[in-house]
Amino acid sequence: MRAIHVSAPARLHLGFVDLNGSLGRKYGSIGLAVDTPATRLVVREAETFTATGTEAARAEKAARRFSGLYAPDRAFAVAVEEAIPAHAGLGSGTQLALAIGAAILKLAGHSASAHLLGEVVERGARSAIGITAFEHGGFIVDGGRGTSSHPPPTVVRLDFPEEWRAILVLDPREAGVHGEKETAAFKALPEFPESLAGHLCRLTLMRLLPGVVEHDLEAFGAALSEIQSIVGAHFAAAQGGAPWSNPAVGRIVARLRDAGATGVGQSSWGPTGFAFVSNVAAADRLYSSLVEEAKAEGLELKIVQGRNTGAILGPA
Repeated sequence: MRAIHVSAPARLHLGFVDLNGSLGRKYGSIGLAVDTPATRLVVREAETFTATGTEAARAEKAARRFSGLYAPDRAFAVAVEEAIPAHAGLGSGTQLALAIGAAILKLAGHSASAHLLGEVVERGARSAIGITAFEHGGFIVDGGRGTSSHPPPTVVRLDFPEEWRAILVLDPREAGVHGEKETAAFKALPEFPESLAGHLCRLTLMRLLPGVVEHDLEAFGAALSEIQSIVGAHFAAAQGGAPWSNPAVGRIVARLRDAGATGVGQSSWGPTGFAFVSNVAAADRLYSSLVEEAKAEGLELKIVQGRNTGAILGPA
């Protein structure tokens, strides 16, 4: 094969289980791969490095990095057909980098885990959700960052109920905190109480995860909403004093909750918000009832489904 096509899923970061870290591991992320939006691109051998489409500069930088390590005498062209919105809380940078890395390794006749590829481009500093979403999809909990320099280990990976849907609330005009500002924001957070970390762990183990396994949306949603409330309150100091980085998104998510959705919150630093419902009919009903209100706020609604498979690679 001289060219590889890759389709990689977006992910929702649904919260943390231990922001205290007194046991020697910190963060511990909860996340879900979703079927849309996605990053789709083609990598082919070329005489010189080029990149076209959305995120072209980032794409070329990643191609040069992976080529230098795994195919030092070869150049590659990257054509980005579709990209997950950048800095929206959907894991765009991780999926773009991993898609390019996996394609270059395949063209060069090598193989490597997504965790190793993530380390090459410095992904997974706090969370392995995006890395595991790329490799396997599904509902994911990682074990947090310990003393190792490697990305956190994935401790739970479950198939997400196929009938459930999430309604995403997106603001295409705004980017969430990222890069050096994100690093500084984490450093400036106040100490997280050990008792609350213990409660988050209990909510995750005894309500959230059983809810996924038993397809019990009520249990899942109640646990996720509480986790989001606790984590959002902790991050409020870094978000202008509010649990939402984008107040308009928060208002629409609250309207979705009041109309019957559950498991509501903000993905990562936002601005994307989310709310879960039991099936596509419920999602269509809420979408129809609130889409005009969202548009009036400059926002977009999108119905998505959990994706239980990772990235797809094939000949272009």
